[in-house]
Amino acid sequence: MLKSIFNFFIFSSFYIAICAVIMVYQLQLLFPHIAIAPVFYVFVFFSTVCSYNFHWWLTVHSAVGSERLQWAVKYKWLHLLLYFAGLIGAAVSFFMIRQHWLWIALGIFVTFLYSAPKIPQKFFIGLRRIAIGKTIFLAFVWMYVTTFLPIAIDNHHWNTAALLFCVSRFLLIYAICIIFDYRDRDYDKQAGIRSMITYFNEKGINNLFAFSLAGFAISTLLLYWYELSILTIVLLLIPGGIVAALYKEAKKNFSDYLYYFVLDGLMMFSSLLTIFIPNK
Repeated sequence: MLKSIFNFFIFSSFYIAICAVIMVYQLQLLFPHIAIAPVFYVFVFFSTVCSYNFHWWLTVHSAVGSERLQWAVKYKWLHLLLYFAGLIGAAVSFFMIRQHWLWIALGIFVTFLYSAPKIPQKFFIGLRRIAIGKTIFLAFVWMYVTTFLPIAIDNHHWNTAALLFCVSRFLLIYAICIIFDYRDRDYDKQAGIRSMITYFNEKGINNLFAFSLAGFAISTLLLYWYELSILTIVLLLIPGGIVAALYKEAKKNFSDYLYYFVLDGLMMFSSLLTIFIPNK
């Protein structure tokens, strides 16, 4: 029973939606002068539930034997139900912040591009040939929704620290996405889905991963010279160190719990840490 409850929490995408909300909250903790309306958290939660359940409702094949995929196929009706529930919740909350529709529409568009190649129509299947592929789309969407979008909506506190935090978060998420794409690269090649991970050899992928983490570390360290304390910087860096430590293991261990609980959770891990420390 406990495993079934845990699987529901992870595979229904409630877990990843909570991760997104906590990541937005971290932004408000670290940069308290940025105004984030409570309804924006509601919008982020429901839009994440909507987009992820739409993605998994469309997913019928996997690169490796996947308990999550088996769950998705068995509960396909539930993914569809949660998709509509998320859509309704996102639409209602969007109505309350509709004055920012242009910024939000850009996020919706890029989010759709990530799942669009799974739609079984000729035009959308053709999107699989886009060279940069799903890795950059997904990392950008996560950075955009949890970091760039709330700052853009506030529209009064763009500065170097805000931009560095956007870069830092994007590069950490991108490094995590590289691991996901490495797991899926054989299937992506067969399906005609192009990305840098399908183009590069083993050494090239390792270098791209190292470059992403190095960029994450540098952009995070630079925040010390602007608004954040050394303790906060250290806590922001911890997930990057864990991702680096898990890299070799994750390239051979394709456990759904490692990927969808641990690696996904590392996106919000520093957020959990910074909740309990001073933000300056």
